[in-house]
Amino acid sequence: MGIAEVIPGVSGGTIAFITGIYEKLLNTIKAFGPEAVAAFKDNGIKGFWEAINGTFLVALLIGMGIGIGVGVFGITHLMGTIPEVLWAFFFGLIIASAIYIGKQVQRWAPPEYVLIILGTLFAYYITTISPANGNEALWFVFLSGAIAISALILPGISGSFILLLMGMYTFVIPTVKDALTTFNTDSLIVLAVFGAGCLVGLMLFSRLLSWTFKNHQSKTLALLTGFMLGSLNKIWPWRNATDWLKDANGAFLLDSKGLKKVLTEENIAPWNYEIVTQQDPMIVWAILAGIAGFSIVFVLEKMGKQEGE
Repeated sequence: MGIAEVIPGVSGGTIAFITGIYEKLLNTIKAFGPEAVAAFKDNGIKGFWEAINGTFLVALLIGMGIGIGVGVFGITHLMGTIPEVLWAFFFGLIIASAIYIGKQVQRWAPPEYVLIILGTLFAYYITTISPANGNEALWFVFLSGAIAISALILPGISGSFILLLMGMYTFVIPTVKDALTTFNTDSLIVLAVFGAGCLVGLMLFSRLLSWTFKNHQSKTLALLTGFMLGSLNKIWPWRNATDWLKDANGAFLLDSKGLKKVLTEENIAPWNYEIVTQQDPMIVWAILAGIAGFSIVFVLEKMGKQEGE
């Protein structure tokens, strides 16, 4: 999940689902509330720890921390050197994940078919719309945090991409960086409000998803399958940049390598990729990477079944 959060367009929720911890993760997040407080009053720290599934949570956070470190240094390097191959790997992974989630649907009836279509169209639409203009008002910063963190735990929808669509990516990310490096008061206020929005969104949305899984599992799984299918448009390996991120003054934002950060892209057929971008499409390597990404989902599924036995 940590590695996934470093990749724009890839959701940590997707990884949580294919590794079989999704519902457990939702229930753990949901546990932070009155139930945990009551458990602390009744049984002290031990009761609180058990109520929030502390051992699972600590293991997950450590793993995510390591994953983010690997992603920042390893995945970003691959993104800058062989992006076509890396995106092909994730493309294969998402296809297999959609198949895996679809297999969990206990019965396919008209409501499930409608929801998978709606989920696909919704996620696809999100990947095609133009980013909006941001709003630096604190109420909108709070709302952005709540919505972005909700998308973070939805398979197929990237929280960072939602921030981009809301026009808040170029405001929130630099402001958070400034708050953590200079401790500027205004930046710290924005960080606190954004963090509060994330916390509220996470609490509310985890409860909603947990309820839908408990009461409408097949419909929920069908909708999530659609989200993943629709997100494939954002993960197509062969793309050409059409616009780039800019700051409030209109200057291009650069990454750590001094390259312009991409805002929007268009998908290209692999046989036209070299003509348009003047870059090697690496078709053979991309196909192999896609097969590897596709296969790893079912390897993880098999490992999960063996562990359950």
